[in-house]
Amino acid sequence: MITIEVNNKKVQAEPGEMLLATLRRAGIKVPTLCHIDGLPPSGACRMCDVEVEGRPNLQPSCATPVVEGMKVQTHSPRAVRARKTIVELLLANHPDDCLYCVRNNNCQLQDLAAELGVRDRRYQGRRSQANVDLSSPSIVRDPEKCILCGKCVRVCEEVQAVSAIDFVGRGSKTRVGTAFEQGLNISSCINCGQCIMICPTGALREQSSIKEVTEALKDANMFVVVQHAPSVSVSLAEEFGVKPGTDICGAMVTALRQLGFKRVFDTSFSADLTIMEEASELVHRVKNGGKLPMLTSCSPGWIKFVEQTFPDFLENVSTCKSPQQMMGAVIKSFFAQREGIDPKKIFSVSIMPCTAKKFEARRPEMGHNEIADVDAVLTTRELARMIRMRGIDLESLAPEPADTPFGERSTAGKLFGATGGVMEAAIRTAYHLITGKEMADLKVQAVRGLKGTKEARVNVDGMDIGVAVVSGLGNAARLLNEIRDGRRDLHFIEVMTCPGGCIAGGGQPTSTDTDAVRARMQALYNIDRNEPIRTSHANESIKRLYKEYLGAPLGEKSHHLLHTHYHKREVVG
Repeated sequence: MITIEVNNKKVQAEPGEMLLATLRRAGIKVPTLCHIDGLPPSGACRMCDVEVEGRPNLQPSCATPVVEGMKVQTHSPRAVRARKTIVELLLANHPDDCLYCVRNNNCQLQDLAAELGVRDRRYQGRRSQANVDLSSPSIVRDPEKCILCGKCVRVCEEVQAVSAIDFVGRGSKTRVGTAFEQGLNISSCINCGQCIMICPTGALREQSSIKEVTEALKDANMFVVVQHAPSVSVSLAEEFGVKPGTDICGAMVTALRQLGFKRVFDTSFSADLTIMEEASELVHRVKNGGKLPMLTSCSPGWIKFVEQTFPDFLENVSTCKSPQQMMGAVIKSFFAQREGIDPKKIFSVSIMPCTAKKFEARRPEMGHNEIADVDAVLTTRELARMIRMRGIDLESLAPEPADTPFGERSTAGKLFGATGGVMEAAIRTAYHLITGKEMADLKVQAVRGLKGTKEARVNVDGMDIGVAVVSGLGNAARLLNEIRDGRRDLHFIEVMTCPGGCIAGGGQPTSTDTDAVRARMQALYNIDRNEPIRTSHANESIKRLYKEYLGAPLGEKSHHLLHTHYHKREVVG
C-alpha cells in the first residue's frame, strides 16, 4: 500500500489503482456520470475531476493512477465550479419534462443539479429534437434525454457483446443510435435492459404495460391472474426504501390481491416444472447420444442472442419454454379446464425482473390456437408504480400465501433468480432421475456466487458430468467460441443474459449497486437453506400436475404445452 493525502487527510491506496477507486474505498464521494465499475475508464463526463497538487489542470479521478505522496482536493471551489458548469451545459438543451419523466426523483442528472445548487438556466442551447423509438416490445429510447455519457453503448458492447447501439456523427452532432438509424426492433438488441439499468437519465426505459393491465383489471368479463418471478420478492422492497435482500413475498401476494388479481401464482412453481422437463431432457441427451452440451433456455435475451449470433448452437438449446411461459401455458389449459373458464377470457399477467420477458411473451411460438401463453408482462419497477398508484402500504400488509396449485414451490425453483440457480436445481433433480437417490449435499457451492463464469465436475452414478454457468453474454460468447474451437468436456451450460442473473435483470430497481445484488442473491440462498422442500421433484403439486394432466416429463402432452423451437434470425447491420 502507498499513502496519499486527500482533503488534508492521509489515505491508503493500492499501487496502480485509479484515484476514484481509492476515494470510494475511503468513503469519499465524488460524482460520476460515465464510469462503470469493472470496465476501463472512459473519462467522458469529467464530473469526477479533482485538483491534484502540482498539476495545472483538473484531473479525472476515474483515469488518474495514484502515486506515492499525491495530494488531492476533491471538493475545492475550482472542482465544484467545474462540475456545476458541466451540469448546467448538459441541462442547456435537456427537456424540461421532469414531472412526466419515468426517472423523476431517480435521475442522476437531476440529483447532481440539486446537489450542486443549479437553480437557474445560465446557458441556453438549441433544444434536442429527436423521435422517440417505440418500436421495441421491451425498451423505449428517447434520444432527447441522452447526455452522451456512453454507458449504454459500453454495456451493450463490452459486457453483453451485442453492439446494438453506438455513437453516430461527430462533434456537436454526435448522438447514440442504431445501425442505419433503424428501430430497436430490427436491430441486434436482445431486449435485456442492461442499458436501462446503467442510464443516468430517462433516455432509456421499459415499454410500460401498466395501462393494459389496469384496463384488464377493470373489465368484468376478464378473469385476470398474475404470476411473480422468484427474484421479485427479494428486490421489490428496495423500491420502497427497505433494506436490499429483504424477502416480502407474503406482503407482495397480499398487495397483488388488493390490486384486483383473482389468482396469484408463484413462478417458482413453474421453475420446478421447467427443471422436471429440462433435467429429463439432459438425462435423455446424455444417455442417448443427443446434442451436447445442452444449453438452458430460460433467459429470452440469451435465446435471441443465440438465434442471431450463434445459430449453429440452436440444436444445443433446450426445447423447454421458460418458467414464465410454462406457467402461462398450464394456466390457459389445465387451470382453465379445471375452473371451467374459457381460456380466451383469462388475462394472464407476469411480474418479471426482466424487460426481455415482454419480448418473449409476444413470440409467435409462445401460445396455442392463437391464444398467447402470457398476455402482459410487468417489471418489478412497474409493479412498484402500480402499488404506489393504489396507495397500498406494503409494510402494513399481513402476508398471504400464493394460490394453489401453482403457488407451491421448492427452494430449487426459488434459486432460479440467481446465476447458477438453474444449474443447481437441475443437478439435484438429474441426480435423482439417474440414481433414484437424493444427493448427499444438495448445495452445489461451485456454481454459486456472482462470478461471471463458473465450472464444475459432477459425479453422477459413475458418470463425470461437466457443467458451466455463465452470466452476461460477453462471457457466454467466449465460452461458445471455445466450444466452436473444439472444447468437448462440457455436458450442460446455464446462461443468464444479465450479469448476476435475474436478481440484476433489466426490470429490477434501477441501480448498479453490487452490494444490493449480492444481498438479493444471499436472500435466495437463505430461503434454500431454511425451507424443507429443496428439490423440484419433491414438490407435491408438481407430482399431482403430472399425474392428473401432463402424464410424464417429455411426454406427448408436456411436449405440446411446455416445449418449443427457435430459429435463426437476421438483423439490420
